[in-house]
Amino acid sequence: MGVNLAGRLRTLAWATLIANIVIVVTGGAVRLTGSGLGCPTWPRCTDDALTPRHALTAHSAIEFGNRSLTFVLTAIAVLTFIAAYQAVKAGGRTQLRTVAFWLALSIPAQAVLGGITVKTHLNPWVVGFHLLFSMSIIGLAAVYIRMMDGPLPAPTAGRPVTLLAWAMGAAGVAVLVVGTIVTGSGPHAGDDHSKRNGLSPLQLSQLHADLVFLFVGLTIGLLFVLWATGARPEALRAARLLLIVEIAQGAIGFVQYFTHLPVVLVGFHMLGAALIMAVMTWTVLSTREA
Repeated sequence: MGVNLAGRLRTLAWATLIANIVIVVTGGAVRLTGSGLGCPTWPRCTDDALTPRHALTAHSAIEFGNRSLTFVLTAIAVLTFIAAYQAVKAGGRTQLRTVAFWLALSIPAQAVLGGITVKTHLNPWVVGFHLLFSMSIIGLAAVYIRMMDGPLPAPTAGRPVTLLAWAMGAAGVAVLVVGTIVTGSGPHAGDDHSKRNGLSPLQLSQLHADLVFLFVGLTIGLLFVLWATGARPEALRAARLLLIVEIAQGAIGFVQYFTHLPVVLVGFHMLGAALIMAVMTWTVLSTREA
């Protein structure tokens, strides 16, 4: 594989990750500004047009702007797949093409899921699944970036390290899932008339906080075990960065809860969730190898 092609692959891999993190943030902005039904139908924005045109308002502009980012993601996904295909023809690993294919396929799937959220008038369970699907794409994009340095290593680390890393990852996923359900129970529904999931925000927030403490505790434990066993520098870097992002995210979460969920902090909290998904995936992958 030539140097130029390898460089293009890496650039597009990072572009894929960053673009999918950005659309999580812009999707959050749609919800936080009450613009979730700014385009009340799908795939058109209005019954007679693909764009807001004569029905242009701040809400419709925000929602249509977010929808338009799908074209940017599609372009990046297509270029990523083409580069991966060329890499395989040049003697690269078929794994690259496979992951690039699934990343490309996830974009139209996510667009259809976005349409379902509109058709169901922002049902909180559908909106939550929409967000979690984005998180899974971010995780897959992180896997793709890790593959730029070579095939994913076979698990050669000690069993305690492997089990602790997977336990930490499971706790992180639980934090994201419960956090999404908490969101569906509180304010910022995306539209004044959208229903919430009917669960108790107070009880769910307590469960979410408990899982955060577990997640952070397991990360600290993993970091200590990696240091004690002389783990590779990459694994230590990943675990340290994950802990830093967790602490920052936890601080934002507590402040937003006690200040009654100001939209700016909620937006940063969504960014933090996307970053945690990416760094957590890197940490789990980097600890596979002794």
